[in-house]
Amino acid sequence: MLISHEQEQSSISLLAEVSRTVNNEEDISKVLRLVLFILSEHMNMLRGMVTILNRGTDEIVINESFGLTDEQSQRGRYKVGEGIIGQVVETGKPAVVPRINEEPLFLDRTKSRSREKKEELCFICVPIKAGSEIIGTLSADRRISAPSVDGTAKKAKAEEARKDILQYYVDLLSIIAAMISQAVRLKQLDAEEESEPARQHHGVSPSKSFPHLDEEYDVEFMEIERPANIIGNSKPMMSLFRMIDKISKTSATALILGESGVGKELVANAIHFKSLRAGKPFIKFNCAALPESIVESELFGHEKGAFTGAAALRQGRFELANTGTIFLDEVGELSLSIQAKLLRIIQEKEFERLGGTKTIKTDVRIIAATNRNLEEQIREGSFREDLFYRLNIFPITVPPLRERKTDILLLADYFVEKFNPLNHKGIRRISTTSIDMLMRYHWPGNVRELQNCIERAVILSEDNVIHGYHLPPSLQTAESSGTPYTGDLQQKLDAIENEMIIEALKRTKGNMSKAAAQLGLSDRIMGLRMKKFDIDYRKFRT
Repeated sequence: MLISHEQEQSSISLLAEVSRTVNNEEDISKVLRLVLFILSEHMNMLRGMVTILNRGTDEIVINESFGLTDEQSQRGRYKVGEGIIGQVVETGKPAVVPRINEEPLFLDRTKSRSREKKEELCFICVPIKAGSEIIGTLSADRRISAPSVDGTAKKAKAEEARKDILQYYVDLLSIIAAMISQAVRLKQLDAEEESEPARQHHGVSPSKSFPHLDEEYDVEFMEIERPANIIGNSKPMMSLFRMIDKISKTSATALILGESGVGKELVANAIHFKSLRAGKPFIKFNCAALPESIVESELFGHEKGAFTGAAALRQGRFELANTGTIFLDEVGELSLSIQAKLLRIIQEKEFERLGGTKTIKTDVRIIAATNRNLEEQIREGSFREDLFYRLNIFPITVPPLRERKTDILLLADYFVEKFNPLNHKGIRRISTTSIDMLMRYHWPGNVRELQNCIERAVILSEDNVIHGYHLPPSLQTAESSGTPYTGDLQQKLDAIENEMIIEALKRTKGNMSKAAAQLGLSDRIMGLRMKKFDIDYRKFRT
């Protein structure tokens, strides 16, 4: 199945927001409620349910829901094998009902769909698993309009497209079901707390509900000790942490590669402070920051009178880093003459100060970094091939931010917390529109650009919320704001108006009249604005 670029970006944004909720929220019930609310925003979900199997009674009950009243939720009870939900629990396989009016197994126990056009309503249900055990289901109602096409071939093609869309949502819900499985397991154990015989019969203990005690948990990632100074949970970052773990235990020379702004210095810090040299000096030097004549003096030191202005002996960075680590940032900027001296230090562990004849021994670990293509520089003759092979003993590539998009919100939250006290602000959240914009942007400046972007937004915010219009102009695109391009001013005004209406509807839980009053609009004008931006008030109702 092929999905569009827009669907792919929406999926990344959705999964990132769910991941942030699962990781940051301690209240399990609130986690499930928030996940359903996030699904309603991203999937235009009319109703959503998390059901849990009580193994003591073999009954499946609705634990959390979106779009259902308390009374409707209470009616949603099923036995294993009964109806669509019961079959999903029994078989462990997802189920899709393209049109609920055509499926006799769809029981509608909640009686929540009596006023719906059932021929346009589809139902998707996926199992929630703890290891190989089915512990509940995640399901959603969504309206997919029936295609109005003529001709058998066109109808068949439209029906195929409908199946592709439904499969796309099955895959998405299956991933989210896996993300919330541990929260659902805890809820299941709470429900069974008074049924001790049932737990003993199934061999379940409370400790089994936690991921770090689950035999099927990813032990490889579990054993990685993540550096305290680097933020990230994505797969590329886990691979990076594994590399840091391996090299930090040695004294090998390391070469850190990556684009500008990805955090190469942070990786160097992590390697040093996890190594046996952690208590020894850690000296940093940017090879691109100074002219060649000064670079040589800074690295190797100089004797008194070595050149005009050398009034006293000066120790260089290599001498100061003895028994510790030296980090050479932008090593690709060094001149060929200094590269030759650096090669000697790596090979012989010795050097002379500028203007001196005494050979100085040094025990120093070298970590170098560059955003340049050193192999290309070798072909051009601007970088020594022998030095490259000496530095390239253990290369580490830091992934750019566009390849680890699930970390964007983690980083954004970190920067909000960092800049709040520095700017005397109290930002509490990032709006949905802003999240979408952050997730869709390609971040050529990587983490450094994201940091600057969040600092600007924190300073501009006046209501403790980061809105889309607080982000830099480079993120203010027609695609990310959800408004057609009609000129810079109109585009920005539409984006602000759209976001303010959405925020008002969120605060009033989908009450149009209250939202209109808060915005100082009449009901008629509010209706026109919502039609203009294609906003459905029903998805904000709880």
